[in-house]
Amino acid sequence: MSYICTSCGKETPTSTFHNACECGGLFSLPQDHLPLWQESLIDKSVWSQFRYHAFMNLDGDVWRRVSMGEGMTPIVSYNGSVFLKMDFMMPTLSFKDRGAATLVSHMKAIGVKKCVQDSSGNAGVAVAAYCARSGIACEIYVPEGTSPNKIAMIEGFGAKAVVVPGTRDHCAEVCRSKVKEEGAYYANHVYNPYFYEGTKAYIYETFEQLKRIPRHIFIELGNGTLFIGAVLALEHLMRSGVIDEFPQLIAVQSENCAPFYETEEQGASSLVEVTPKPTLAEGIAIGKPARHDPPPQRQSNHRSGRQNSSVPRGNGKTRFLC
Repeated sequence: MSYICTSCGKETPTSTFHNACECGGLFSLPQDHLPLWQESLIDKSVWSQFRYHAFMNLDGDVWRRVSMGEGMTPIVSYNGSVFLKMDFMMPTLSFKDRGAATLVSHMKAIGVKKCVQDSSGNAGVAVAAYCARSGIACEIYVPEGTSPNKIAMIEGFGAKAVVVPGTRDHCAEVCRSKVKEEGAYYANHVYNPYFYEGTKAYIYETFEQLKRIPRHIFIELGNGTLFIGAVLALEHLMRSGVIDEFPQLIAVQSENCAPFYETEEQGASSLVEVTPKPTLAEGIAIGKPARHDPPPQRQSNHRSGRQNSSVPRGNGKTRFLC
């Protein structure tokens, strides 16, 4: 299998240890070759997100040795019309476990021995846990101000936590410099598209559990890891003909760090960069998300089931609210 560059379209084998295309563009994974949704293809012998392995880009069955039962979280009715998906009921308490399980499965399959990652906390905890499960050494870079409990969890899984002064975006720059200088494998949940193969399961689970897709789905938006996975899965369900209408995705950002909201409000042609201010929503305080500009060769079109998977931008069907 090959990655596809979201900027130039060049293909690169997924066995590469490089984190981006030679041109600097980010990688994506093809989706159109995956089988159309059929309930008969759900592996009901598996009680985890990997019951949907037929609809994911995976390297064989390595995931069987990596999975810790992530996914399949309950959906609870709040008032009859609002439902809550209880993703805190995950091995490391956040939805990031879905992406970490698939990413680390891929790393294990291609022979990664050590990795580095930058995170505001939850993704770092998840990657540290699955790396521990898989025997892969890792270092997690976190910005100052990260919850001490998250740092303790990272270190509790045997990973090295490196606290970087400054913002979350600066933390990412420092980590990427280490990747470039030392050639370490960049197990980043934004750069590596295998992470989105896991977050797709958020929608698959919802569809199987409710037997439908809600008309409105609220998703928090920082770098867009859950948002992008949701779009990919919804596009798949549209292609499969099992849903007739693309739901309205309502992306929620902190008012103290809302680059996508500001972009829409200003009608800007490119992302408006913002400087994050202190916020309780530290996990989504991303002022410069990496996947923000759509590649020139693909256009957004929800009605036909196609949308650029590298960018959570607004368009008639998608709104960004703070």
